[in-house]
Amino acid sequence: MLKQVVMKFGGSSVADAEKIKRVASRIKVARKLGDHVVVVVSAPGDTTDDLLEMAHRITDSPSERELDMLLATGEQVSIALLSMALHSFNTDAVSLTGPQAGIYADANHTRARITKILPTKIHSELAKGKVVIVAGFQGMNPNQDITTLGRGGSDLTAVALAAAISADRCEIYTDVKGVYTADPRVVKEAKKLDRISYDEMLELAGAGSQVMQARSIEVAKKYNVELHVRSTFLEDEGTWIVREVRGMEDVVVSGIAFDRNQAKLSILEIEDRPGVAAKIFGALADVRINVDMIIQSAASGFSNDISFTVARTDLKKAMPILEKVKEELGAKDILCEEKVAKVAIVGVGMRSHPGVAAKMFQTLAKAKINIEMISTSEIKVACVLKEEDCEKAVKVLHKAFNLNSKS
Repeated sequence: MLKQVVMKFGGSSVADAEKIKRVASRIKVARKLGDHVVVVVSAPGDTTDDLLEMAHRITDSPSERELDMLLATGEQVSIALLSMALHSFNTDAVSLTGPQAGIYADANHTRARITKILPTKIHSELAKGKVVIVAGFQGMNPNQDITTLGRGGSDLTAVALAAAISADRCEIYTDVKGVYTADPRVVKEAKKLDRISYDEMLELAGAGSQVMQARSIEVAKKYNVELHVRSTFLEDEGTWIVREVRGMEDVVVSGIAFDRNQAKLSILEIEDRPGVAAKIFGALADVRINVDMIIQSAASGFSNDISFTVARTDLKKAMPILEKVKEELGAKDILCEEKVAKVAIVGVGMRSHPGVAAKMFQTLAKAKINIEMISTSEIKVACVLKEEDCEKAVKVLHKAFNLNSKS
């Protein structure tokens, strides 16, 4: 029986004609092995950023519907060129947009969520022996408009398609060899991991790791899609993202991630009564702003302070909302600190090894790095600190938890 494989290539892998030909050659090899191959591609290189920049030169507030129409063209460039490259290698292929591939999404432009996949056309083309090349990052909404799935949405497309067609494996090709203990551009001693659990990868992605989009990991975990993150340009094994296996808990910390795209907001002297937090965070949710860490101070008299973090890119949208909430609730002031970053340590071994958080805090204190906020989960400890201390924090923590010598 033929195996089905989904291969996803990021923007750096299809950045120019030569790289597209190299990707086509790799796909041809997979097809010759007898596999049914579905390929998902991102827009070439920096195309998405270039299109966004062009839109904002036209207007400060572009229509989200029209942004989706614009941004979706990047992936369509990739699928058409890659299909042409495969044809030139005598490999039959067909390119499909997200809607043509049967990907349906909700009505939220620029950050849509997949609602269902009906891969009828994909199965039909595979049955003809073709490689099916699908545009990542896009789908069709209930209004029959094209919509996009948010940053990193091509990862989500690939994983969701792998689940929908019951693929035997989903390979994520990128410009790095796999998932590392830390960003190797910051920590030169960072090591590639052979395996990592869905939960660990989800926490790393949420903490700022750029290897894969967090939502794609959620889908992979839900549908048990094993992922292989590997280099487009090398034949080496990469990193397998799987359910937990025996021995994973022996490692206390598997990796460290950071996110410089953070801003800290504080609402001061707000009345201490039921419903206040719901009012603040409900208003932000209404405009689709995600809040990360939250701290509420102990009440002083009849008021307290609430601090939280949002993506720095959401500040312009958040401030008018919060000013309105401040007036409605009679708060004293809103403070904004843009130059902060989040650093997190992650590992399933934290469940069975006490004192991990204490070691993290001691390490940062010894390096004279001040912690402004703390957030924890069963397998993660994250801190907000000054952006200028971010790289130093990652390096000292990587060493403290013996990741420099990880085999």
